[in-house]
Amino acid sequence: MTHTPRTFLITGVSGGLGRAFAAAALEAGHTVAGTVRNAADAAAFTALHPERAHARILDVTDDEAVLVVTGEVEEAIGPVDVLIANAGYGLEGTFEETSMAALRAQFDVNVFGAAATIQAVLPSMRQRRRGHILAVTSMGGLAGFPGVSAYCGSKFALEGILEAIGKEVAAFNIHVTAVEPGSFRTDWAGRSMIRAPRTVSDYDDLFEPIRAARQKADGRQLGDPARAAAALLRVLDTPDPPAHLVLGSDALRVVRAGRAAVGHDLDAWEDVSLSTDFPQIDGKG
Repeated sequence: MTHTPRTFLITGVSGGLGRAFAAAALEAGHTVAGTVRNAADAAAFTALHPERAHARILDVTDDEAVLVVTGEVEEAIGPVDVLIANAGYGLEGTFEETSMAALRAQFDVNVFGAAATIQAVLPSMRQRRRGHILAVTSMGGLAGFPGVSAYCGSKFALEGILEAIGKEVAAFNIHVTAVEPGSFRTDWAGRSMIRAPRTVSDYDDLFEPIRAARQKADGRQLGDPARAAAALLRVLDTPDPPAHLVLGSDALRVVRAGRAAVGHDLDAWEDVSLSTDFPQIDGKG
């Protein structure tokens, strides 16, 4: 497939899906500004393509820095055609055992970091009447899992923001896509995972098998990051890209089951839902 050369801004390109997305974009002839957290990662990213890989050190939780870096990228490299808000991490632990500080930190990166980056690129995209905003959520953004309630909460929140933004900017020829990966062979369950301390033994029977299974599966997940990147590029070259892009057979299964469960509740409790309206008399309220 021939790709129209674009300028990408991708957050979190030091590893995992972010690195795979950036590498595929570079291979396809695009220019990529990628954000990392330190100088060593910046040097490693620039080495991918000395002419078209541009590293920027950025903490996405620093709102002002996000604006400054985005503005500098657009001035020095070019207007951002494609944003992939990928920076994020996982927080494992039952909700009762998760501190409020850890919960807030999870939202700071996964929700507010993505939101700040989206806000930073929107003015230019709106003025130019074109652009594509993608943000990496998770299959856990459309279906909740025990043991990662904070993570799922952050991804559900991001899903809601993205869906609403998509409806706000559609008239400006700006596309918005939530990318919902399943389990991929990245470091998400390794260095990108923070684990809340275990303190309540009542959760042992539920949670310990979940943690053990996740650790055992690390490095043997179904998802291939390179194939995820190829799928993303394919979506960018379609005239009507999806608002939701589920990646992985596991994610497809989980999201469909989650949607079916919501549908079951809607059907089972329809009478109660309808009972809360004011009575209609002769077609009038």
